Amino acid sequence: MSVNKEVKRITTHILQEMKNRGEKIAMLTAYDFSMAAIVDNAGMDIILVGDSASNVMAGHETTLPITLDQMIYHASSVVRAAKRSLVVVDLPFGSYQGNSKEALSSAIRIMKEAGAHAVKMEGGVEIAESISRILTAGIPVMGHLGLTPQSIYKFGTYTVRAKEEAEADKLREDALKLQELGCFSIVLEKIPSKLAKEVSESLSIPTIGIGAGQHCDGQVLVIHDMLGINKEFKPRFLRQYASLYDVMNEAVTHYVDDVKAKNFPNNKEEY
Repeated sequence: MSVNKEVKRITTHILQEMKNRGEKIAMLTAYDFSMAAIVDNAGMDIILVGDSASNVMAGHETTLPITLDQMIYHASSVVRAAKRSLVVVDLPFGSYQGNSKEALSSAIRIMKEAGAHAVKMEGGVEIAESISRILTAGIPVMGHLGLTPQSIYKFGTYTVRAKEEAEADKLREDALKLQELGCFSIVLEKIPSKLAKEVSESLSIPTIGIGAGQHCDGQVLVIHDMLGINKEFKPRFLRQYASLYDVMNEAVTHYVDDVKAKNFPNNKEEY
């Protein structure tokens, strides 16, 4: 029997048990109550309230514009729906880099105001002080290495990271450092599968991959991508489990047609 079917609430400790016994960890994003309720009920281990809300909910080109207040709004909506999933919330760009006091303050606000269970932060050694301060306050931290979307203007592209040996070496070092600091898990985004396997096997804590191959301890996708609500975004790593854009578009078009044709509401739909 899988670990996650035996528990009422997934915890960081249970995720560690899952890694230890080789059970894969399932993680998806959600940003609102209704979607989170569906995801939680389906048996999800982790719900990530990602700063990808900046893209899929607000229509921004990058994750940079979303604010801490907006992340707290999305997170509190998700927490109200999550009965068993661990809810992890992204610390948004500008709320933790370079100032460990501000980082702690941001993390505390997410935990207190949203009721979240953990925070996620992008970066390695360079944000070690911020991670340490947050962990000292008893707040669980998930790391994030490889392609870090908050650094898009530094990279200049969303291409695969750590293909060159120097960058791969830094990623290896950063992963070990994050574990040493006390992170309970690390997201590995868009890195070569071979490197992700090596890093996952070198760590005692679970890794969660997105575009990092099958050897990570778990996987994460953005829910709008995997449900096919976004039509344009189709990278190699994405498996689309539904085509909801077409289903929803057809339903809305049908509604418009019925209203225009005076078919809705009919006699049975009146009081």
